[in-house]
Amino acid sequence: MSCPPLSELTTLRVGGPARRCVEARDADQLVAAVRDADDAGEPVLLVAGGSNLLVDDAGFAGTAVLVRSVGLEVLSADACSGATVRVAAGHSWDDVVARAVAEGWSGVEALSGIPGSAGATPVQNVGAYGQEVAGTVATVRTWDRVERRVRTLAAAECGFGYRWSRFKAEPDRWVVLEVTFQLPLGDLSAPVRYAELARTLGVEVGQRAPLADVRAAVLGLRAGKGMLLDPADPDTCSAGSFFTNPVLDAADAARLPAAAPRFPVGDGRVKTSAAWLIEHAGFGRGHGLPGPASLSTKHALALTNRGGARAADLLALAREVRDGVRARFGVELVTEPVLVGCSL
Repeated sequence: MSCPPLSELTTLRVGGPARRCVEARDADQLVAAVRDADDAGEPVLLVAGGSNLLVDDAGFAGTAVLVRSVGLEVLSADACSGATVRVAAGHSWDDVVARAVAEGWSGVEALSGIPGSAGATPVQNVGAYGQEVAGTVATVRTWDRVERRVRTLAAAECGFGYRWSRFKAEPDRWVVLEVTFQLPLGDLSAPVRYAELARTLGVEVGQRAPLADVRAAVLGLRAGKGMLLDPADPDTCSAGSFFTNPVLDAADAARLPAAAPRFPVGDGRVKTSAAWLIEHAGFGRGHGLPGPASLSTKHALALTNRGGARAADLLALAREVRDGVRARFGVELVTEPVLVGCSL
């Protein structure tokens, strides 16, 4: 098939064309497309929702495999083991969450509104508002490009950590085909762990709330931060959070200003807020306006395309922010989106 510019397939709206495009509408086609490209010695770029990609202006010198596989199958549902649900890699993630809330499956309600596909969620170990997808993943069915065979990995084999997984550690090895989730049954959410969400819901941290209320609250919070895709709002023309929250050892955390947020994560390590660091390094919301690239006017952690930006514009802004935070606080920010054909 002819290849459109990858800017048309990504939420940042930047990136030139791939050399070749192949559309995969089910797991078998996905395996075949990647295997054929590997046999031909072609680099492979998987594109599903395109919400976590920043593609170089020159495009991609290889095969872009467009992941278009959809489908959600309920394998079982009972009070003891909960709902076991198998989802195709290309299925819309927010459609999965909406279905879970409607059916009374808990554990992913705080992940409402996150763009992209179900197959991408275990790669990044997607998380928000106190939940991570790792908490509900049962298995991930993959194509192993090294061993050239289909492999199903249990959650314990996935190497999940904060915004991390075995799949992210070896991006050229694993192709996610399907994800199976194990979701408890009930009308109430998992315990609410995020203070901002708890305040919005009017509950204490650790309490539960109706699933539909949690979803509505999260969608409202995300909309207020420009984190729900809206063609009419340039603040949403982004890849979401551009930098991950730094996880520091005790000594590095002690060097932060007293007012810097600190969240213990075990082993003496502390997570702090990338958004706080960015704003207190002098990069307020809207920094870079009128553009063509700027920080969101609603959330300093999102880099946005205000219209007509190129990858080079976004990278220049990212470098400015990263270098400024390093100079001010001695903390190295790490990018969350995948950079394709470019680097900081």
